[in-house]
Amino acid sequence: MEILPLTGGLGAEIFGADIRRSEDFIAIEAAFAKYSVVVLRGQAAGPEDHLAFARRFGPINVNRFFKPVEGHPEIAMVLKEKDQAEAVGEGWHTDHSYDKEPAMGSILRAIEMPPFGGDTLFVSMGAAYEALSAPMRRFLDELTAVHSSRHVFGAAAADSEAARSGRLGNAGAATQEVSHPVVITHPLSRRRGLFINPVFTTRIEGLSPTESDAVLTMLYAHCQQPEFQCRVRWQASDIAMWDNRATWHKAINDYHGFRRLMHRVTVEGVPLSGASAA
Repeated sequence: MEILPLTGGLGAEIFGADIRRSEDFIAIEAAFAKYSVVVLRGQAAGPEDHLAFARRFGPINVNRFFKPVEGHPEIAMVLKEKDQAEAVGEGWHTDHSYDKEPAMGSILRAIEMPPFGGDTLFVSMGAAYEALSAPMRRFLDELTAVHSSRHVFGAAAADSEAARSGRLGNAGAATQEVSHPVVITHPLSRRRGLFINPVFTTRIEGLSPTESDAVLTMLYAHCQQPEFQCRVRWQASDIAMWDNRATWHKAINDYHGFRRLMHRVTVEGVPLSGASAA
């Protein structure tokens, strides 16, 4: 097994591992804890292998809104047909941040990939937090923010191409609204990191709307600096896994006219603690 970092601060590729081999799991788990994003290249794995690997990390979170894979309700289909314009997940986000116990991680398996494009970008929220000034970190350490699923998966999004095509649905289940610390202490690494994102975070509690918008806008611009990012270039049969408590991600929609099909399994998480738990 060979583990090669993707950048100086986030992500790694793993070659020679097999998610079906129990003896490889310890090294994969350690790489995941260290790098937050890992890409396992060349996996000859099917849906049952995908699920069995995910269960090694914890219970499966069954997604409420994505169309499931036929015969496998625990696997969400991530699909863009060649004649569709919108890709699901184009905005910077953290999966399931709107849940009371946000998902630990997502495990995405590449089934059919375009001949070019379709990459996924990631951001290290620990690196972004650490690059802020000390006064700003102290200010943010005391704040909480609201996260919601309603505006993305609820009735307001029912006219989106993803909803009309059946890739997303169950709008009536988009009732989640929860508060989380703006800065969390990661449950595994104990590293502090930002826990806000442009898609699901709606406001910072205790600030006026103008103040909240200004702070969030500043933080979102800060987090998108390339120094905090890594880029995953997919090949069919790759499996990537990322830590939702430590990263943002977004899908790059630059493969118009081609089909992209992936299967995603999400692993349940734990309650999040604020900066004081470090």
